[in-house]
Amino acid sequence: MATTILDITKEHCPMTFVKTKIALHGLKIGDILDVRLLKGEPLDNVPKSVRGEGHKVLAVELIEGEVYHILIEKV
Repeated sequence: MATTILDITKEHCPMTFVKTKIALHGLKIGDILDVRLLKGEPLDNVPKSVRGEGHKVLAVELIEGEVYHILIEKV
């Protein structure tokens, strides 16, 4: 199982999910994607969209300020 970090803190919706989806596509089943994003619309939409695609959201945690990270397991 590998972990990949994706920083989308400078992106805005819908590009936050588009970039997350592209990153997940390049991973193997069981790999973890650690997505760094901002509070607000990206934090609301990315986990919901990822679950809708059938992947597992393992954690959503505050890193610092308004920056969060989401651990996603590719299914």
